[in-house]
Amino acid sequence: MSERFTPEDVEIWRRDGVRPLVGFFTPDEVAAVRADFVTVFGRQAGAQAGLEKKLEGQLGRFNAAQFKDFDAIPFDCSPALNLIGVHPDLIAFARAALKTDQVHLYQCQAWAKFTGDADYDQPFHCDFGNHTLTVPSEADHLNSVTILCYFTDVSDAHGAMNYVTRPDSARVAGPEGTLDFTPEHQATLQDGLKAMARSSAAPAGSIVPYGIDIYHRGTNMTAPGGVRYAVMVCFKAAGNDAVGYHAWPFHQTKPWRNIFDHATPEQLACFGVQPPGHPFWTEETLRRAQVRYPGWDLSPYRAALAGGTPAP
Repeated sequence: MSERFTPEDVEIWRRDGVRPLVGFFTPDEVAAVRADFVTVFGRQAGAQAGLEKKLEGQLGRFNAAQFKDFDAIPFDCSPALNLIGVHPDLIAFARAALKTDQVHLYQCQAWAKFTGDADYDQPFHCDFGNHTLTVPSEADHLNSVTILCYFTDVSDAHGAMNYVTRPDSARVAGPEGTLDFTPEHQATLQDGLKAMARSSAAPAGSIVPYGIDIYHRGTNMTAPGGVRYAVMVCFKAAGNDAVGYHAWPFHQTKPWRNIFDHATPEQLACFGVQPPGHPFWTEETLRRAQVRYPGWDLSPYRAALAGGTPAP
């Protein structure tokens, strides 16, 4: 178990479906990732005034502008942002939450929000709709864990995510309630959830793990000059093909060298790369892999091949 979270934190996540953890990342880790955000998105501040909600008295709606600065790794920047999603302690939390020793990273995106760029207000929703073709399992370890990571101080004026715990939302509707888009149902659902909403406002370095069956929503940026840097990380148990989002090979034109040249075998295994000792690795596949990623340190894989070390 990592020193950055406790067994109790995992049990609370399992019970409530969400467990904010303040100060999970160190100040040095936060500073390095924040510098990469500036490199990638080229901005450190937003406008002096946020966009007003379009529907007074109602929760907002999704709009394309909310996702203008939302993109998947890898990026042309340092290893800090490229590898923060597979930080060893995030992996440890995912393993504990999903009750498995082998997890895969199936989504990892950097999301920059700036005051005035969009109306970031959203309705309450669950993520299972675009993470699985079915519905959330009653056994949370058969679903996945999403971890929202903040790399700037986030107050309610900086677009803090709002959420409703699983026990609270059950008094209004199960996650399937998000599938009914009739105005009458949505009005009742949103009003009921809004009454029980909690804020994820927290200092930089904090994380908010939650499940795909948890109601949550984005809120508007109103802080003058406000900026919110966040990373979305999603893990599932290796072999759970019912859950997915990114097909990492589809993004082959991105700078994957920035990950392969710096990641450990454990971190690469989260992307589905076969670990040292796996039968996939032969002298020929090692040669080909080195051609594709000249800077990749394949010595652990070569050592396992030479010594016949079995895959973990």
